[in-house]
Amino acid sequence: MKDLNSTFDIHLHGEVPLQAKVTLEQIKEALKPLWTYTGATSFTQGAMSSFDDEPGIHFNEQDMLLEFCWTVPGEDDFRQCLDEMCMSLNELAVVGATIEVTFYDTEFDEEGEEDGRESLDDFLMLFIGPTPAAIMQAQRDLLIADVFHMMERHFEPSELTGISSEIDRLFSERFNNLVNSLEMGKPNQIGGAGASSNPGHGGQRKPRHLH
Repeated sequence: MKDLNSTFDIHLHGEVPLQAKVTLEQIKEALKPLWTYTGATSFTQGAMSSFDDEPGIHFNEQDMLLEFCWTVPGEDDFRQCLDEMCMSLNELAVVGATIEVTFYDTEFDEEGEEDGRESLDDFLMLFIGPTPAAIMQAQRDLLIADVFHMMERHFEPSELTGISSEIDRLFSERFNNLVNSLEMGKPNQIGGAGASSNPGHGGQRKPRHLH
């Protein structure tokens, strides 16, 4: 791998449904920023995870799914690789999809707790899709699932209809604003990464591998 003294174990998890005519060569090219970051000379080598119990990056040709359960050692500059990957995968995806990314602070395990410092763990969601509308749909579905999971501890599902409608209204407004901004020649505000949070600061650390 690239750097044996890396600050983070960076884990990607999720799957992206692909268009029917997508080829392995297109996937290799789209993911080139990731596998070259590892120092690998081929996709096959770079797609292997640092952990033997993880399948790595896998193209499920039968179901046309690009599957991620892959960890690589790296630093904060890996975020640029993620941005480049998202732009390329958008052109191959058939619907909106999400990929979870966890930056796990390995140095904290070794010395952070003794020093009393907080971990530098970070967590974000990547949103992939062929169109801004597809990406927003993936964001909407994730938010609905998260909100309902939290609120169903206290309310019956039938009582949450209004919550779902309000979330739909908010995303409709965002999409309309996006369309208006594009018509006026403004930059597209829909990017590849979103919903970033840092569970390492002041809270319980996210478990390393729950798959």
